[in-house]
Amino acid sequence: MRVFFTILLACCTLFVQAQPQKLLVLGDSLSAGYGMTQQQGWVHLLQQQQNHWQLINASISGETTAGGLARLPELLKTHQPDAVLIELGGNDGLRGFPVAQLEKNLSAIIRLVQQQQAKAILMQIRIPPNYGPRYNKLFVDLYPALAEKHQVHYWPFFMDQIATDPSLMLSDGIHPNEKAQPIIRDFILPLLLKL
Repeated sequence: MRVFFTILLACCTLFVQAQPQKLLVLGDSLSAGYGMTQQQGWVHLLQQQQNHWQLINASISGETTAGGLARLPELLKTHQPDAVLIELGGNDGLRGFPVAQLEKNLSAIIRLVQQQQAKAILMQIRIPPNYGPRYNKLFVDLYPALAEKHQVHYWPFFMDQIATDPSLMLSDGIHPNEKAQPIIRDFILPLLLKL
């Protein structure tokens, strides 16, 4: 009987270990696949490329850090992720919201994720220089500072190389097109596997 329970326990342990971890992507239009179907977006393509992580795309076009913060408690409760990729702030920056407000919202998002014993991953966000060099520097510098302050994973912006190539962008000059999605997938994949 003891041998039976030992084998049963070993099988259960293997089953638990085989289950992919959950990564919740909390983002805006850059992760929501703006202008294309969900199947064409980088999150879906990344899911097809690996099976270590189950990706849950909770990204919404036009989302701000305040919107993401408001939705996060229910998302955490529903999906119980092991990690959350925070890809937010672009819409705050495009609207010229105060950087102090951005910092407050992102900090609150990170704390909520950590309270759920999940890993928080903060992605660097960059914006066009519409509001001048001072605002732009404050905005960009906030992300690594927050990652260090809260001791969370910090990922570089996946749009850095894409945004400078018109062939990879939609006509609005802000959103990546379908051709860019596999490039984003290949950029994120080693970061995800390292996680």
